[in-house]
Amino acid sequence: MSVFDFSSLSPDLILDGLESTGLTVDSGLLPLNSYENRVYQFHDVDKTKYVTKFYRPQRWSEAQIREEHAFSFELDANELPLVAPIKIDGESLFTHQGYHFSIFPCRGGRIFEVDNLDQLEWMGRFLGRIHAISAQKNFIERPTFNSVEMLQQAQQTIEGAKFVPNSLTTPFFTILEQVITVASEQYQPDSQIRLHGDCHAGNILWTDDGPHFVDLDDCRMGPAIQDIWMMLSGDRQQQILQLDTILMGYDEFHSFDSNELPLIESLRTMRVVNYMAWLCKRWQDPAFPHNFPWFNTEKYWEQQILMLKEQMSALQQPPLSLMP
Repeated sequence: MSVFDFSSLSPDLILDGLESTGLTVDSGLLPLNSYENRVYQFHDVDKTKYVTKFYRPQRWSEAQIREEHAFSFELDANELPLVAPIKIDGESLFTHQGYHFSIFPCRGGRIFEVDNLDQLEWMGRFLGRIHAISAQKNFIERPTFNSVEMLQQAQQTIEGAKFVPNSLTTPFFTILEQVITVASEQYQPDSQIRLHGDCHAGNILWTDDGPHFVDLDDCRMGPAIQDIWMMLSGDRQQQILQLDTILMGYDEFHSFDSNELPLIESLRTMRVVNYMAWLCKRWQDPAFPHNFPWFNTEKYWEQQILMLKEQMSALQQPPLSLMP
């Protein structure tokens, strides 16, 4: 089975896998929005709704997935609102025909409003509670946020994929090299804790009881600011206000180190460069040309040159500061 191979993941295989756990599936499989893994909603004979995730082969090792599950259970045991996988006969990770999969209770909610200051303060308290627990010990199996993987290796992936048009090769790789050099120099975290890792609005659902996370698939070790900066939007003054609002709630439960603020733009650089590399690596997966038709076009790479120039400017600006 190759890194990209979901070709044998048929509905019958999924249903057989689910029923091998003892569940009786009494519905079809509703595909949910996920590109890295394959995720489906279904219900059993009691009309109880579940979500199953079939993990992309060879992306995470079994030990890394189990560590993600253990983190979920640890947070859940501390009454933190996130959707942890269910256990059947004490097991949360199952294997069928070479695929690892897990099953979750189905939880709904509204999309988190990134410009809602009340929700931002609530999210700050939520993250503060999570980080107070996650800082107590380290991941052993999961990777860290690091510039070697997320900048240098990502650059090698983009170069090797040869998707950049010949006419844009020099300007694209020139600015990419410059951005990576500056971001690598700036990314010098003093400490790292266990993180959600991908704390964007799509992974946060809101109910009348507040927020909950639905995915820890990208959890890693890293600086606490990684779980905060992705909730910032707008111009500099708006981001400062949002940051202050988040930290107002965060500091109730966990102390934030303001020395991490200069890491924001290097972490943002890691994300945008790694995203380009991710698309290059996954392009042979049939789901990607279908869902990302704009990738691998000349216009896309022209836009990336402009984006990298803007990111270079951002790296050279003074970091965000807290309100006095």
